[in-house]
Amino acid sequence: MPSRSVLILGAGIAGPALAYWLARHGYRPTVVEQARELRSGGSAVVVKEPATAVAERMGILGQLREVATSAGSLALLDASGRQVLHVPTTSERSVEVTRADLSAVLHQAAANEAEFVFDDTVTDIRQDTAGVDVTFRRRPPRRFDLLIGADGVHSTVRRLVFGPAERFTTDLGMYGATVPLEPSALDDPAAMVMLTAPGRMLTVHPSRGSPLAMFTFRGRRVPGYDRRDIALHKRMVTEACAGVGWRAAELVQAYQNHPAPFFDPLSNIRMDMWSRGRVALLGDAASAVALFGDGSSMAMAGAHTLAQALASHPGDHARALQVYEARHRRQVDPRHRRVGLIAALLVPRTRQVLGARNAVARAVHQVMRAWATAPRAGARV
Repeated sequence: MPSRSVLILGAGIAGPALAYWLARHGYRPTVVEQARELRSGGSAVVVKEPATAVAERMGILGQLREVATSAGSLALLDASGRQVLHVPTTSERSVEVTRADLSAVLHQAAANEAEFVFDDTVTDIRQDTAGVDVTFRRRPPRRFDLLIGADGVHSTVRRLVFGPAERFTTDLGMYGATVPLEPSALDDPAAMVMLTAPGRMLTVHPSRGSPLAMFTFRGRRVPGYDRRDIALHKRMVTEACAGVGWRAAELVQAYQNHPAPFFDPLSNIRMDMWSRGRVALLGDAASAVALFGDGSSMAMAGAHTLAQALASHPGDHARALQVYEARHRRQVDPRHRRVGLIAALLVPRTRQVLGARNAVARAVHQVMRAWATAPRAGARV
């Protein structure tokens, strides 16, 4: 008999998307989320191909456009606060939304298709050739045909089944932090403004409703680092932004004043295998790629690929998981290979590299302005 009951851990992006598609293929998905409710806030993410096509097939692309952020352009500043580039960021085949809004739209699409359980997580996983026995923190144990870990970079499923995170984590030597701002903090509600200094990048994003300040900076790992130590996070952000002009002091103060701002080391997850027996990983749990900004798109695309593979190989989960991994790695692996270059361009280490990058940006800006103002063939003059 084909495997039909599937436990999905994580109700962020990948989890609800997978639940939607599995239900469409006749599976019985159960989504368990550690948080008590869908999480609010969060940075903006761009839904782009191949996820745009997935959103169209789900019938949610219109909803995503309705909750799109107001950011229509990017203004790049040098270390002195002078603008070196201003470019549009929107396109017909992409839409920028907050992570919370994307999660809410996906949850709404899957809510009538799957069982959702909040405020719980798994504490033990044991599998055999016929199924997976799962122990929950709060609810009675249950048995499922398959288990999918869609629970992010700090995946519980990955730790319990594949081993500690250190085996699969590639440290980029960088940190990311965000904090909401007052609406009055925006100079232009339609523009994202980004300033880069050696080893540091500060961004003000209009988001939707509540603007965000984002800090990305290079730094060594702190011995005994605790991702729940908010006082440490605030101290690291303050130290990283010391000496940066522009609005750095104001943004750092907003970070200091917030009771629980976001903070996390930037790292990649790379694994030789995404499945073991009847357990598989999806999204950031399997293949997080920092700095690209399209982790949500990869999660949606991966969810569709996984559901399609399972539906195409009923009764043979091993073959289905092999097909899913082979197909989705074609999307993910090139991003892993390019992450070092992206990091060097976004947050250059030295003034020399930063100056060279900004010089290229200025040249591109001038060419674009000249192209925009040049008379076209056949135009009246």
